[in-house]
Order: sequence, then structure tokens, then C-alpha cells
Amino acid sequence: MSQRRVAIFLSGGGSNMVSLLDDMARPGHAGAPCVVVSNRADAGGLVRAAERGVATEVVDHRPFGKDRAAFEAALTTTLAPHAPDLICLAGFMRILTGAFIDGWQGRMLNIHPSLLPKYRGLNTHARAIEAGDGVHGCTVHEVTAELDEGPILGQAQVPVIDGDTPDTLAARVLVQEHRLYPAVLRRFAAGERAPLMLTS
Repeated sequence: MSQRRVAIFLSGGGSNMVSLLDDMARPGHAGAPCVVVSNRADAGGLVRAAERGVATEVVDHRPFGKDRAAFEAALTTTLAPHAPDLICLAGFMRILTGAFIDGWQGRMLNIHPSLLPKYRGLNTHARAIEAGDGVHGCTVHEVTAELDEGPILGQAQVPVIDGDTPDTLAARVLVQEHRLYPAVLRRFAAGERAPLMLTS
């Protein structure tokens, strides 16, 4: 079976992207990176992708103002020459419209720093601590038009420790993100959609 071409979207340093790229470089992976796209020209992840020999593109959202459809049209135009089969969102800090997402239905993944369906949206670590949760973690899911609501493909759990701050908890969750996302993508690219559950 030919490898599935994977585009990765990011806005920052790209630590999850690095974990995905490094895993795809290992033998037997059903996916292969074709491009890393950022909405920020200064995103550190672009440098890290280029160091690994992966093509990079920038589609700056700012010239489009509030015209998200025009921004997404530019994304589509930029993606076209790279012909991706899948998109992985890895810290991409733009909310995509339903129209764009629908075109990638079943072919776009995201990682979210909570055990969905808990704590959709932002500030997940602080919210878990404030709620007194004993367990927190991260989720990889298919992207749908509803924010953080797509089918769950994998989760990794992290214990919440007495004295945790949002930063200390986030750091431990990030370690698990770097385990979970590559493991889920490896399975998903090979056609496996059954949820993968990891513990720290």
C-alpha cells in the first residue's frame, strides 16, 4: 500500500510536529510528511521541519482580516501542489470553518490537552485543577465542525498531583502528547480508527 501523504498545520514551536515527523521517519509507517504549513512566518516549527527536509509553507492569516473563507481558500491553494491525503493540526491557532473541515471529513486530526469530552476549548489544565480532578490528559480526535467534538481516536492519562500548577500539569501532559499523537497517526494512516488508550 502506498504511503498516505500528511500535511501538518502549526502556529508555534512545533513540538508535536517533531514527534510526528520523527515517527514517520521510522520504518513501516503508512504515512509520510509532504508539507508543514503555518499561519505565522516566525513559527519555530518551520525551521524544525526544514531541518528534517520537509517542505514548508506560510499562509499569513492577517491580510485576510475576518474573512476566514478567503484565508482558507489560500490554504487550499497552498496545499494543492503537495497533494496531502491527511491533515494533522499540531498547535494551529486558527479556528477553521465548517466548509473547510467538511472537505477533509475523516482525514483531519487534532490533539487537545484534556480528556475529551471534558474541557473543550482553552485553559484546560487550570480547569482540571480547579475542578479537583485526579486524572487529566490529552486526546487525539477527528476534526469536525463542532469544536473539539470529533470521534476520539486516542487518549493518554496523567495523574493530577497535589500542588500542581497549570504549568507543571501542562508539562507532564505534553510528554504524553508526544507519545499519543504519533501512535494514533501511525494507526490511522494504516486504516485503524479504534481508540488507543495510554497511561503515563
